Amino acid sequence: MERVGQVLSASTGGVVGRPMMGAYCFMVDGRMCCGVTGDALMLRLGPEGALAALKEPHVRPFEIGGGRQPEAYVQVDPPGYATDAALRAWLGRSLEFLRLMGD
Repeated sequence: MERVGQVLSASTGGVVGRPMMGAYCFMVDGRMCCGVTGDALMLRLGPEGALAALKEPHVRPFEIGGGRQPEAYVQVDPPGYATDAALRAWLGRSLEFLRLMGD
């Protein structure tokens, strides 16, 4: 959780962390960006970005209560974001999705 907050804060402003949806979530400029649930990284990538990410190693659908799987989110297990470069890359994808949403 601390690593995620540090990388996000170094990448962009307006980062706020808080518990939500059974995870510790990070908001960027008031919009959900990502979070940590258990030891997995939860990312908001949009439906197309999430579908593409699911083809990559260590990525699985994000599940919330009742087994629901929001199509815009994925979870990345620890081996998928073990290095700082991998974590920055994943968070960059989520930040890019937010940037595109704002356009």
